[in-house]
Amino acid sequence: MKTTDPAETSQPESNWQTYKRLLAYVKPLWLAFSMAVIGNVIYAAASTGMAAAMEYVIEAIENPTEQNRVLLTLLIVGVFAFRGLGTFMSQYFISYVGRNVIHALRIELFDRLLTLPSRYFDDNASGRLVSKLTFNVEQVAEATTNAVTITLREGLTILGLLGFMLYTNWKLTAVFLIVGPLIGAVVSYASKRFRRLSQRIQGSMGDITHVASESISGYRVVRTFGGEDYERDRFHQVSHHNLTQSLKMASTQAISVPVIQVLVAIAIATLVWLMLAPEIRGAMSTGELIAFITAATTMAKPIRQVTSVHAKIQKGVAAALDVFSTMDEEAERDQGTFVPERVKGDIRFDGVCFRYRDQLDNVLEQISLSIPAGQSVALVGRSGSGKSTLVSLLPRFYDYHDGDILIDGHSLMDFRLDALRAQIALVTQNVVLFNDTIAANIAYGSLKDCSREAVREAAAKAHALEFIDRMPDGLDTVIGDNGVMLSGGQRQRLAIARALLKDAPILILDEATSALDTESERHIQEALETVMQGRTTLVIAHRLSTIEKADRILVMEAGQIVESGAHDDLLAAGGAYAQLHQKQFSEVE
Repeated sequence: MKTTDPAETSQPESNWQTYKRLLAYVKPLWLAFSMAVIGNVIYAAASTGMAAAMEYVIEAIENPTEQNRVLLTLLIVGVFAFRGLGTFMSQYFISYVGRNVIHALRIELFDRLLTLPSRYFDDNASGRLVSKLTFNVEQVAEATTNAVTITLREGLTILGLLGFMLYTNWKLTAVFLIVGPLIGAVVSYASKRFRRLSQRIQGSMGDITHVASESISGYRVVRTFGGEDYERDRFHQVSHHNLTQSLKMASTQAISVPVIQVLVAIAIATLVWLMLAPEIRGAMSTGELIAFITAATTMAKPIRQVTSVHAKIQKGVAAALDVFSTMDEEAERDQGTFVPERVKGDIRFDGVCFRYRDQLDNVLEQISLSIPAGQSVALVGRSGSGKSTLVSLLPRFYDYHDGDILIDGHSLMDFRLDALRAQIALVTQNVVLFNDTIAANIAYGSLKDCSREAVREAAAKAHALEFIDRMPDGLDTVIGDNGVMLSGGQRQRLAIARALLKDAPILILDEATSALDTESERHIQEALETVMQGRTTLVIAHRLSTIEKADRILVMEAGQIVESGAHDDLLAAGGAYAQLHQKQFSEVE
């Protein structure tokens, strides 16, 4: 006795639940969908009528009166025009539904991506996430719209033609049902080439991929500087543009088919009109076989289409499962309610432990640290010692497992996320810039309403005006994808200018001067020393010369703080900091 795998029984139910969820996106578009259904009915009726009209053709051939010639000509053109109307309504309105479903899915998926925790981006490559927004969503719409319209249109056509064939000759119909699949296979082979060519037609996907890729790869900057609404609006605009262009393409494709059909009908009608002329007609045999052959030939395409529906549905459901898996991901925990106007900047780490997901060992182990407001603290240590992880906990890119972190006596968990990140400015080694003007990159996200003078002042403090003013459009110069038109040092100075403009009470500099040459670094160091006054600053730097003037230096090893003190005191102690200092300067020499 055959046993059934539980997975096999649950899978169809899972697929059906997914498909029902997909159809929910069609519900608001019920009017357009109804118009598509009406178009399908018209198409099916016209297809059946084309075969039935062959009897009138035969009658006109047998009685070639002037009236029959005119009526038959009009009949042929009318049937094809009627079918063309159904084709247009079916294709355009189902495309309208499909493109709107795609638009809605993309908007919802992108909005969800803006709220997902850092670990999700660690686990998923940005290219794969962009693919969900582009290719996968297209596949999903195929299952919700095309599969439905094919089932309705071609299914009704088959029923109508089959009924007419049975009425004409049931014995020949039985024969046709045997050879029908062979006819469908031949038609399918001939149409595959056309389908491959038509699938190459792409809509305006470049902008969607570009904006999404920037937002996903730069998610930390987006969130730290409150750029969610800006990115949301920017993405909504490009997706809506894609919707408009796709509908134009859909209408063009929908109208081209019936126009060609009507043109062919006119040619056939002209040929029939000539055949019925007395001088051309001659001796011609008649019979119901012509009508039957017409019906059988017409049925080949809908048979092939209906047999392909299952594959379309399965492909769409598989894509939907992937898309919905992202939509169903849990967003960042944001249960805090504390929204301070501006914190003083007192920071305390109280027995903080942290490990990345699926790792057994802690990356940070019992970190206890108090940083008074306005103090500058430098973190040094070998790669992998936990410096960047420690500062990543402050804006809650990751949540610690044990202990607590407090700002002005309030736990980070008490802060609302946007309110917490509004208190922090961040400059990292991997600068994230957007394909926009220099001014828009400095005054990014929640800073977009800053005055032009404030933007110039921030650029001046970051020693960026010296290259900005040499550019053709100054602050209005578009810098290309991720600032491709700028050098590493120039890009870093723009990021510093952005942090200066934010004027947050807490400043995080993670290798902020790593991309600068010695001369630029000297200028930036002077600017940073000025801006660090009155702000709580955490500085990570491999080059120890850049952090010698910090109020306090923390040396980290294996996720723990092993030394703490001023530069001169740590050198005199001859411990881990002195060894790092000696090693670095001996390498320079």
